[in-house]
Amino acid sequence: MAKICLCLTGKTFAKNLEVLEKYRKYVDIAELRVDFLDPDERFLIRRFPELAGLPVILTIRRLMDGGNFVGGEGSRIALFSKGLAFAEADRRRNFAYVDLEDDLNVPSLEEAARTFGTRIIRSYHNMQGIGEDPAARLRNMLHVGDEIAKAAVMPQSFEDVRRVYQAARETAGMEKILLCMGHLGISTRILAEYMGCYLSYTTAMGEKDFPPGAPGQLSPRDLVELYRFRNVTPKTKLFGILGYPLNVTSSPEFFNTVFSSEKIDAVYVPFPSDSVEAFMQLAGEINLAGASVTIPYKEKVLPYLGHKTAEVESLGACNTLICGPQGWSGANTDTHGFSDSLLAFTGKKDFKRMRITIIGSGGAARAAAAEVFRLKGKALVLNRTLVHARELAALYRFAWGGLDGRGAELMSGYNDIIIQTTSVGMDPDLEGDPLELYFFNGTEVVMDLIYKPERTRFLTRAAAAGCKVLNGHDMLIRQAKYQYSCFFGKEYPSKLVSREWIK
Repeated sequence: MAKICLCLTGKTFAKNLEVLEKYRKYVDIAELRVDFLDPDERFLIRRFPELAGLPVILTIRRLMDGGNFVGGEGSRIALFSKGLAFAEADRRRNFAYVDLEDDLNVPSLEEAARTFGTRIIRSYHNMQGIGEDPAARLRNMLHVGDEIAKAAVMPQSFEDVRRVYQAARETAGMEKILLCMGHLGISTRILAEYMGCYLSYTTAMGEKDFPPGAPGQLSPRDLVELYRFRNVTPKTKLFGILGYPLNVTSSPEFFNTVFSSEKIDAVYVPFPSDSVEAFMQLAGEINLAGASVTIPYKEKVLPYLGHKTAEVESLGACNTLICGPQGWSGANTDTHGFSDSLLAFTGKKDFKRMRITIIGSGGAARAAAAEVFRLKGKALVLNRTLVHARELAALYRFAWGGLDGRGAELMSGYNDIIIQTTSVGMDPDLEGDPLELYFFNGTEVVMDLIYKPERTRFLTRAAAAGCKVLNGHDMLIRQAKYQYSCFFGKEYPSKLVSREWIK
């Protein structure tokens, strides 16, 4: 079972021990990052393992490797020596591990470590990429066979992430730590056990004066409670969400909570990818069972589908991938998720005699337009790129226009309901407003499909004018329930229907 390591980056022992105590129940190992300690504290590092009360890694990371140590190599080696000196027969009082870079060759340090049972983690860090052959690098970096090989690399694309997964397969059976730093590599931290890795590094999120140990680290609480880290095995079914940049998603919380409640051996993981091709290749290589698809890939995944539902065919957009014996199938659950949510909010059975504005022309807008048409509504489609607004409107003989003054004027005839489907207003564009030129009169029902933040600037303006407003949270839950049915070929469990999974 892969272990969870908490990186301790406080300036003092007291701060590190305080943070460790908060997360102790989630972690197996602590890493003392001596490079973050105040100079006076560094003289006391030999005492830390006994104070910590669990296995500790001694690490003094150089700037070139993403660390914080600015002294020369001589002073760094002296600090390592101080940490390993005066070892005791009771190994619990010694550092359990010491992290030595693969280009650091100091036999006296290695001998001191091995004499008293301190295991050497032989590490390689690349802050600019992943290198030519990560698997070969892992195999060739060990000085002695009892060392643990570690490679922490910074992918420049999702294709790099895919190659790291490939390296994990090529080194199966080898005791190793292999991970991708940064946002692109989040899945490698969650799936450490699946990749055959010894441990995954975590950080104490939100602690004052306690920086992350490396880019992209998760909190141990999220790793255990949200991503079910201790339940993942090489046999665990893998599901995920594809999007980019995928800074905001609550789908893992929904699905992983359901998996836990239903005792399903599965995990749902974010895959932020800058390439559909690289993701689909990785999905096949790791036997991904299914995936949600979000911005900007709902149209771009279509060429990879061997089978499409009628809704996907008609909409030209897919938000659900299912892997079967014949390859990938695509479905769209946005449609019914959207209409179920809006109808419930308005208390109506259809959109007859309703005149509706749809802002956007992407996959979510296509789903909304199809449902407005199916449920007998009339609509105006507004989009920054006029040709896209016209193309979507033409499918249903709707009106169309741009996100400009003329579009705002047209909305006066289509403002019973206003549906905002773009990503404008989502992190990091929190001040964005897709149509500032429109002034709400207070009688509109306004739905913004964004759910984080809870109220975008657009929705806040509408509420201030007296409009009834709805964000995309309820739609997210409803479409996710339909996705569950697509993934498992059965109804979403009735006992869970009324649960509010995402706060």
